Amino acid sequence: MEDHKPTTFTFEIDNFSEKETVISSPTFSSGGCQWYANVYPKGNGIEDHLAVYLQVANYGSLQLGWKRRAKFSFVLLNQSGKEFYKSTELCNLYCAQVSGWGIAKVLTLKKLKEKGFVEKNKLIVKVQVQVLEVVNEAEVTGNETMNVKGFQVLYSQVVQVSWIFVNHPDIALNFKPKSHLVKTTYMNLLLKLIEKLDKPPQSFSETELRNTRTELVDLTQTGFKLDWLKEKLDVIYLERKKTADASRIQELEQHNKNLKAELNKEKIKSAASAAKVLWLEQTVSNLKTKQNKKPKLSPN
Repeated sequence: MEDHKPTTFTFEIDNFSEKETVISSPTFSSGGCQWYANVYPKGNGIEDHLAVYLQVANYGSLQLGWKRRAKFSFVLLNQSGKEFYKSTELCNLYCAQVSGWGIAKVLTLKKLKEKGFVEKNKLIVKVQVQVLEVVNEAEVTGNETMNVKGFQVLYSQVVQVSWIFVNHPDIALNFKPKSHLVKTTYMNLLLKLIEKLDKPPQSFSETELRNTRTELVDLTQTGFKLDWLKEKLDVIYLERKKTADASRIQELEQHNKNLKAELNKEKIKSAASAAKVLWLEQTVSNLKTKQNKKPKLSPN
C-alpha cells in the first residue's frame, strides 16, 4: 500500500443560508488524484442535517477497474476562522460503483443556525485527505466486494448498505453470526426483504405476505434490529385491509343496488297484476250491471 502525503483543501461558501441545492467545491489534487467536496445545505437523504462528501473528480474518464483508498476528514469554520465542527477520520475505498463517501449527519440545520456557527452568512469548509492506495486499471468481474460495517458486500450494494447504516446505525449491534460468509448471506436476505417491502401493498398475495412476515422474524432472530421494517409491513397489511374492506363495501353496495332493481321490477310486476285484477273486477262488475238492466220477461 502506497501512502501519499496528506493534503488540506479549503473553500468558502458565501450566502450560505440562501443555498438550496448541493454546492460543489473546485477540484483539487491529492495523491496524484483529482477530488472535490459536495456540501448539501438542506441534507442528502436526511433533510434536517447538513451533509458533506468527498468525491472522485472526472471518474467517468478513468480506466476500467480503477480504485482509490483514502483517509479523510472535514472541518467547518465560521467567518472568523473559528472551528466549530471536526469529523472523525474516515477511511474508504472509492471505485466506479461508489465515487463518493462522506457524512450524512454533520450538524442539524437547527444547530447550524445558532449564534457563532455561520457568521456573516459564510461557511468555510476544510477537507483533509490522505490517499493510501491508487489502482488505475484492473480486471472487473462484477464479484468484487467491500467491507461495510463488518459485512462483505458487492460493490453494487455498497451505497444501499451504507445508507441502511446511516439511517439505522444500531441495526446490527446485536447481530449474532460471526462468519463472513454467513453475514454476507443474511445481508443479501435483508436487501431482498427491503426490496420486496418497497412494492405496492396490492401487489402482495396472502401467501407472499405470510412468507414476508416469516422472513422478517427469521432476520430479527439473528440479531438484526428491524422495527422499521416491521412498521412498514404492518402498513402494508393495513393498506391491504383498507382496500379489501373498500372492495367488500363496494360489493355490498352493488348487491344492494341489484336488490333494489329487482324490487322495483317486482313492484312493477305487482302493479301490473293489480291493474289487471282491477280491470277484470271492473269488467265483471260492468257485465253484472248490464245484465241487471235487461227487461224481465212476463210469464204467459
